[in-house]
Amino acid sequence: MSSTENDSSPESPSNDIAQRSKSRNQVLEWILIEGNRLLITVGGSAMIFVLFLLLSHYGVIAFTNENSVTRMASGMIAGTFSLVTLVVSVNQLILSQEFSPAGDFRDRLDGVLDFRQDVEQMAGVPATPAAPSQILLLLATAIQHRANSLATALGDHDDEEYRARAVQFANSVAESTEQIDKSLDQTGETAFDTLSVAVNYDDVWQLYATKHLRNDASSLSEETAQNFDDLIDLLQLFRIAQEHFKTVYLQRELTRFSQLTIYCGIPAVLAAVLITVLYGDIGGGTIAVMYLPYVTSFLATLVFVPLVLLAAYILRTATLTRRSAAIGPILPQKDSNEGPFEVSYNENQ
Repeated sequence: MSSTENDSSPESPSNDIAQRSKSRNQVLEWILIEGNRLLITVGGSAMIFVLFLLLSHYGVIAFTNENSVTRMASGMIAGTFSLVTLVVSVNQLILSQEFSPAGDFRDRLDGVLDFRQDVEQMAGVPATPAAPSQILLLLATAIQHRANSLATALGDHDDEEYRARAVQFANSVAESTEQIDKSLDQTGETAFDTLSVAVNYDDVWQLYATKHLRNDASSLSEETAQNFDDLIDLLQLFRIAQEHFKTVYLQRELTRFSQLTIYCGIPAVLAAVLITVLYGDIGGGTIAVMYLPYVTSFLATLVFVPLVLLAAYILRTATLTRRSAAIGPILPQKDSNEGPFEVSYNENQ
């Protein structure tokens, strides 16, 4: 295999986590990831309530026709039952992953213990921390230390062009890990905060670039090669930690969503039933006409709460999963012409 360097720099395109976060649309980012799901649900439900009132005020919809309102309420009851049933099915799927015989559970436990042992060996600590945020910081510190050691070891490399490129990359890795500590200080140390920081860290790109630079060198000293190998191992451990955090977090998040859907689903069904009862009189609503838009809009909003809750949770889980979908040094979000490395088949092999 042969490779040539194009005009791009081997620095990660998302080197600075904080700078990349600021460049995004902050409102959209808050809705998709950062915002409290319950707060977003309340805000979305309030917007639906206001929308109903505005449509009624401008004559787009009317709450005086009992036939249309009761048909709408019947559809709401059926839809709410379907949504609750779907969520219960999702919850059963999650629970099925927790039920396993002793042998399967032992394999899972051995996998976690092996990972913790690898972290202890690479980081030189007596025991891997229990808190996810501390594991992340430990791995980031180890990656930073190894990247700095790599930059120092590359100082006496014979190829000046390769040395400049590799040292630049090692320094960019060291700088990017500093942002993890800063990001956790700004956001917090909860399970979601840890996962959010881990997902934003461009470990997949760094693993790809490290492997390329390691294998593209014509010759490496023993110390430099060892630093390359250690950096690759640490980046792989970081990726494993990220996937483990994501799995645990999504299990907890979806379980919490299932609970909240049941809590909101029962009032939603009752609200739809109340709409039907409210318009049970053959002459129309059983309360004064001036109050019908407010009462009916409020009850209809309650029916929509489980749907808004579903949207709030799915937006976060889907966004996190999409941003961390790559396994290993495979970058599906990159264009085929993106550098910094151009690789072609070597016919002499």
